[in-house]
Amino acid sequence: MSEEGIVNKVAKSPLVSIDLEDLVDMTTERVGIDLKDNLFQGLVLKEKDFRNFVKEHDWNQYEGKYVHVFCSTDAIIPNWAFMLVSSKLIGQAKLVVYGDKGELEKEIIKETIQSINPETYKEGKLVIKGCSDLIHPEFAFVEITKRLQPVASSIMYGEPCSTVPVFKKPRK
Repeated sequence: MSEEGIVNKVAKSPLVSIDLEDLVDMTTERVGIDLKDNLFQGLVLKEKDFRNFVKEHDWNQYEGKYVHVFCSTDAIIPNWAFMLVSSKLIGQAKLVVYGDKGELEKEIIKETIQSINPETYKEGKLVIKGCSDLIHPEFAFVEITKRLQPVASSIMYGEPCSTVPVFKKPRK
């Protein structure tokens, strides 16, 4: 046995581990605004009543939150209604999207990954951590690959001690 004893090759490797769960904000409250609550007889949106709702509603309650706007019924909602609600949320909410909670989570992931400076990982041997509590991990894995593949030397999936190769830059 050598004088060094057991050598941790993983710790000495040039691998850079990226845990998406550490990057994506999981603590900020997520809130949905369902326009069905503003439908006349559950069927139609009356412009005058809806504009009154928008005027009287306390939009401050969404400050710093992630908000998704949707309609859970099969009613036909005019596009301007979603625009009107969004116009009140912009500047209050941290993020506003149209769609269900899943669409909101995807947009949070996308914005987070787009905020990464790819040059930080230039020529890096990257390991994207596999275990995650993200709601849409597959979406996150695709987005991080799209963002970092142009600059990375290699991208792997899993843990530094056990990886699955995903991408390796061809040698010139």
